[in-house]
Amino acid sequence: MTSTDETEFDADVEATLRARVGQYLVGSLEGLGVRVGLACSRFNGGVTSRLIDGALETLFEHGVDRSDVTIAWAPGAFELPLVARGFATGEQVDVVITLGAVIRGDTGHYDIVAGECARGVQDVQLATGVPVVFGVLTTNTVEQALERSLPDASNKGRESAETALEMVSLLRQRIFES
Repeated sequence: MTSTDETEFDADVEATLRARVGQYLVGSLEGLGVRVGLACSRFNGGVTSRLIDGALETLFEHGVDRSDVTIAWAPGAFELPLVARGFATGEQVDVVITLGAVIRGDTGHYDIVAGECARGVQDVQLATGVPVVFGVLTTNTVEQALERSLPDASNKGRESAETALEMVSLLRQRIFES
């Protein structure tokens, strides 16, 4: 199941919540000065390239300078957490976006690769405090992967880039530091 109109966040609820608390933090999509690392998977690279296109288009639309974007290629999705860790610990980026596609096949390999990639990405961001966005498609079919990487607003690379910018903005508000 994917997000629908019935599950989207209601703007009226946001206004009500703002009135009920002392501080209400939300990130913006402002990209000026944001340094981005794209950790990308060569396996299923045709899909990954489409996700990259969506991510770059979105980053540039929101003011990220092309000189502030670095792309690094890993052989597959399983290796993406290590690339993300390299970015996050190298202090050259504010956020990492992982992009790739794990497509179910006839064996259990899918479950291991998809699960360990997701766990590894989460581990990196929790250990380093640098946001690492999980932009890796996990689909049952090639058709689903192609559908989620179309050159339109439904492209999950675009969504990942927006998430990245919002997380950087939110963390820069410094409310979370002790």
